[in-house]
Amino acid sequence: MRKLFTNLTFWVLLAIMAGVLVGHFFPAFALKQIFNKPWETRFLGQDLSIKTTLSEFLSGIFISIVKLFINPIIFLTVTTGIISMGNLKKAGRVGLKALIYFEVVTTFALIIGVAIAFLIRPGHGVVPQKVPGGDISKFTQPGGFNWWSFFLHNSTLQVLLAALILGVLFNKTKIREQLLEFLHKISKIVFKALYIVMWLAPIGAFGGMAFTISKYGLHSLLPLAKLMITVYTTMAVFIFGALWLILQQYHVNIFRFLKYIKEELLVVLGTSSSEAGLPSLMVKLEKMGCSKSVVGLVVPTGYSFNLDGTTIYLSMCMIFLAQVFHVHLDIGQILTIIGILMITSKGAAGVAGSGFIVLASTLTAIKVIPVEGLTLLLGVDRFMSEARAITNFIGNGVATIWIANNEKEFDREKMENAFKKKETEIIKL
Repeated sequence: MRKLFTNLTFWVLLAIMAGVLVGHFFPAFALKQIFNKPWETRFLGQDLSIKTTLSEFLSGIFISIVKLFINPIIFLTVTTGIISMGNLKKAGRVGLKALIYFEVVTTFALIIGVAIAFLIRPGHGVVPQKVPGGDISKFTQPGGFNWWSFFLHNSTLQVLLAALILGVLFNKTKIREQLLEFLHKISKIVFKALYIVMWLAPIGAFGGMAFTISKYGLHSLLPLAKLMITVYTTMAVFIFGALWLILQQYHVNIFRFLKYIKEELLVVLGTSSSEAGLPSLMVKLEKMGCSKSVVGLVVPTGYSFNLDGTTIYLSMCMIFLAQVFHVHLDIGQILTIIGILMITSKGAAGVAGSGFIVLASTLTAIKVIPVEGLTLLLGVDRFMSEARAITNFIGNGVATIWIANNEKEFDREKMENAFKKKETEIIKL
């Protein structure tokens, strides 16, 4: 029992179940206002939002605290990764290899999303008038998606760029070793603080689930249940099909890997945010054998450019809306949708609501599907965000393992020890 009560997974899982129950049976309590108005500010380059309701506050406070760690960790890991590589050609090769991998895999994810949407036809039989709507005006501003604005408001990309530049400069200095030692010491302090903060994860998971269930209600799922089932099924096919094959190339078992990161997966599930588990994922990837330099370069870059779950969701939503409004898409239009999303989906991270902005701009570009159809997705988007976040999260872990193996920067003995240790903990529980 002592092992059980000191296990973070147990508390996160319990919090998720409690959040669902409170949201369903006591929605008034979950949506009780504790502030007159939301409090939003920026601190250390991160948007910090304390919302008005009790459930939003509990979820928001945890995610906001974790966000404070993301930019420092990205800066430290990328900078130390480049410095420790020594050879800048190697750093450039790893970065280029990562970008090529991201583009190939996310394009494949787009194609899977389109294919399964045409196969299952989740939009067939949906009556728009019977689906609860909402206001989409903030997602359809003139000009659509703007890359420059996206960069200016995405602190993660800004920090990543700064870390790359400073990493290259530090690599050429005479005090390179002293700088590396200093940054490693700072990293240890930051990660120790993060470990303490992660014990607040059950509070965030409870608030996130309570808010979602209480605000939207389980009844809101019924009109678009087929779309939800299709999205979750497609994500599962991608994870246990495409990502399984990718890891099989280097004889890494995806089921053992998922078991190894189960605490992080539950945190992502409860909060609907891959950010909540990102720093902890980087720690675990190092512990399972990926070199610090590869983890430092691949994971932060993947956070903005390797969004497997998001690309699947965006492609399926496009086809879903076409089916709802009985719009026949020819091969040229389908290829146009895939081509546009290949580019714009890379900007669907780090900025709230950017996924809808990407959808709106794509709908505007092809000009055959009513952009007003986005209102159909507002009610169930929150329920599908968990699938997107988890798939993005797993996809970044798999990408790092694959590139580390490909670069011969992977320690299989450390992987076996990490997996066995985790499996032993589960057996004892």
